[in-house]
Parts: sequence; structure tokens; C-alpha cells
Amino acid sequence: MAAVDIDVPVDTEALIFNQDDMERQAEGFKEQGNAFYIKKEYSEAFNYYTKAIDASPKNASYYGNRAATLMMLCRFREALEDSQQAVRLDDCFMKGHLREGKCHLLLGNAMAATRCFQKVLEMEPSNREAQQENKNAATLLEYERMAEFGFEKRDFRKVVYCMDRALALACACHRFKILKAECLALLGRYPEAQSVASDILRMDSTNADALYVRGLCLYYEDCIDKAVQFFVQALRMAPDHEKARLACRNAKALKAKKEEGNLAFKNCNFEAAYQLYTEALTIDPNNIKTNAKLYCNRATAGAKLKKLNQAIDDCTSAIKLDDTYIKAYLRRAQCYMDTEQYEEAVRDYEKVYQTEKTSDHKHLLKAAQLELKKSKRKDYYKVLGVGKNATEDEIKKAYRKRALMHHPDRHSAATPEVQKEEEKKFKEVGEAFTVLSDPKKKIRYDNGHDLADDGGFDNGDIDANNIFRAFFGGHGGGFSFDSSAGRFKFI
Repeated sequence: MAAVDIDVPVDTEALIFNQDDMERQAEGFKEQGNAFYIKKEYSEAFNYYTKAIDASPKNASYYGNRAATLMMLCRFREALEDSQQAVRLDDCFMKGHLREGKCHLLLGNAMAATRCFQKVLEMEPSNREAQQENKNAATLLEYERMAEFGFEKRDFRKVVYCMDRALALACACHRFKILKAECLALLGRYPEAQSVASDILRMDSTNADALYVRGLCLYYEDCIDKAVQFFVQALRMAPDHEKARLACRNAKALKAKKEEGNLAFKNCNFEAAYQLYTEALTIDPNNIKTNAKLYCNRATAGAKLKKLNQAIDDCTSAIKLDDTYIKAYLRRAQCYMDTEQYEEAVRDYEKVYQTEKTSDHKHLLKAAQLELKKSKRKDYYKVLGVGKNATEDEIKKAYRKRALMHHPDRHSAATPEVQKEEEKKFKEVGEAFTVLSDPKKKIRYDNGHDLADDGGFDNGDIDANNIFRAFFGGHGGGFSFDSSAGRFKFI
């Protein structure tokens, strides 16, 4: 069956307003929008200005009003679009040019803002608002210039200062926020940097710069695997993001080199570990936390290789990078102990114990304090020239050698000064032998006790000649000094 077309009469007057009606309706919407704007109900004002535009899309003032409303709602990019549309419709719309300039300024585009303000001043040279905003744009350009120079000189504090001032004029500029966040990360102020980046990502989850900064913070906090994920995501959003590409490459290289060093150390290949940690330290000087750990790791390998002074220097470098790094203090303190720098060891252990009051740290501090106390006494082992683990036999042999070396008769022909010095050494040798040859006194001495406090030992009462005679036997010790031969001989 063939279809039949039936003409239905349409009441065009009921469906289509004439132009005058549309404009009247648009004016009504605008007036309602104005009323809501005055009451600061900007969302409602926006809705009515939009209705006005829909009804009369060629009216520049409606776009201008909606732009003003969008600015109050902090939707500056949309406000910029409306301002630009307003001046396209009416190039003499002064408020439109002024709003466009303000939007450019708030978004951080000072050059474009300057062009808009100059356009207003061409139309009205005495416009104070345009004059002031033009000055603000010039100030913003100067802060940008100073920040660029500061970044080149690695003066990141200066950049943060400039960006704070710039953001006071251009609060919606993501570029300034990102630069500030990046410099905060480079200064080690990671929570602040993360906060800035996270704020941007909440508004725009695909912002490659913010993703990069978020990854940078994780990278500098030694969370390398998570950092790489953010760098990869940033590169997915912006494949040509050179900073993200470089950071991703450095993160992977640093992780690989550090793990190689750790494996070599675990396998007791300390030379290889030392070299690998050295190579890792050249990858990225800006990575403070990871480099602090690398310095400490190299110090540990260096200590194993008996490079104690270099190990101390490495620990100091680690602490300069991270003054809260307890492991570096502990490693340096142990190296100080091994090199008998007990005051420095005590200072480091005190720092550790103040930070973490554990029983282990207390024990280490007490041990260092004891060694410091012992170091301030005469070192009888050094006087005899023996090690602290010397046997009774070794102590006797050492005494025999030193006593004969410093005996006053041996130096009877020397100057009075030399005689006095040798007599002093002879007495010290006897004193040392008296203590180290007596098991009870030796134990107390080794434990750091002051033997003079025991009441049974007084250095002033020691007669070195009596000790000499007792050791060698007989009166005069059974020796006389042959000055012609320069040696003692039995008598």
C-alpha cells in the first residue's frame, strides 16, 4: 500500500518568536542574571547569562557579563573565551578588552595581557584600572625573567620566591605552579611540592607537567618504582616531555647501578661494590636521599677495605645531604672508633641516642664514652709498644726491650735535657709494666677504671729502678752500661 503524504497546517506564530521578541527575552534573562550576580549567586547568574546568549548570540555584552561571572567562579579559561568572543563581536567593547587582559594575566600570559590593556588605553588613556593592570603585567614579566635566570643558576630558592610573587598576580597559572613545585622538589621540600602537583592533578588528571613533578618527588624520596610509573604516565600524556624522559632514564639507571652494588657487597666483592656505588653517585647529583644512601653504602664498603678515612668522609657527605640519616651517623661513629677518634665517636653516638633512645644505641654510646675516658689516661700498651691483646710473654719482652732502651745509665753522657726525658720514659715503662703484668690491675685498667682511685696504686710511689732490679734479678739488675760499646753487659 502506497504511503500518503498529508499536509498538516503549522502555526508558525506559536513556534517562532520574531527578532524583537527574542531580544526582549534575552534582556529579561540578562536582568535576572544581573540580579543573581549582585547577590553573589554566580552559578545562577551564569545560567541566566547563558540563556541570554542562546536567545541573542550576537550581543557582546552578554558574553562580557558571563565572562565576569566565570571569573568569579575561578573558571578563567572559559572566561577568556567569552571575553574574546565579546571583543570579536564588538572591537570597541572596552570592558571586554579589559576582562580579556585580566584573564590572560591570571592565567600567566603577561604579553597577551599587555596587548589587551594597551588596547583599552588607546580607547581611554586615563583608564586607571587598565593603567594598574598594565603595570601588573610588566611586574609579572619581570618575575618570570628573574625566575628563568635563577633556574639557570640553580638558585631554586630564588625561583620559588619569584613564583610566589608571580602567583599573587596570576593565581590560575599552572605553568608557574609547576615551576614552583619542581624547585620545591629540587630543594628537598617534597610535601609542599606534592601538594602543589596534586592540586593541579585534581583539576586536570592528564596534566603531564604535574605528573612529572609528582614522579620527581617520589624519585627524590627514593621511591623509584612508583616514580617511574608517574614518569611513564607523563610521557603517555606528552610523548615529547623531555624532563620526564630524562628523569625516567636516570631513575632506572640509578636503581640498576645501586642494586648491582648491593649484590656485589652481599657477595663480599667489596672493591666492585665500592666502584659501582661510585658510578651510581655520578648519575644524578640532585637526588639527595638516594645519594645519601649511596655515600653510606660506599662508606660501608670502604670500611671493609680498611679505607677508614674515606669512609668517614663518605658518611659526612651522606649527613650533609640528609642530616636525619641515622645509619650514616652510626657508620661514621664506628669508623671514628676504629681510628681511635673517640670524642668524635661520642658526639655521633650522642646524636643517634638523642634521636632514637634504644638500648642498643645506649650501649654504643656507653662503650664510646668508656674508650674516650680510657684514651685520656696514659696508654700503657703504647708505652710498651704492644697491642691490646698482647700475651704475658709479649709484655715481658716489651718491658725488657724498653727498660734497657731508656735506662738512665745508658744516657749518662747525654745532655741534661735528654737525661731528664729518658728518665721520664724509663719511669713510664716501669709504670706500664707494673699494671699490665698484674692480672687484676690489667683487668681494671682495660675496663677503664682509674687505678689511683682504688687506693692501691699511686704512680708517684713507683720506683722504676726497683722494678728493673726485680725483673732482671740482683742488685743493679745484674747489668752495667759499657759506654765504649754503647750497650748493657752482664756483671
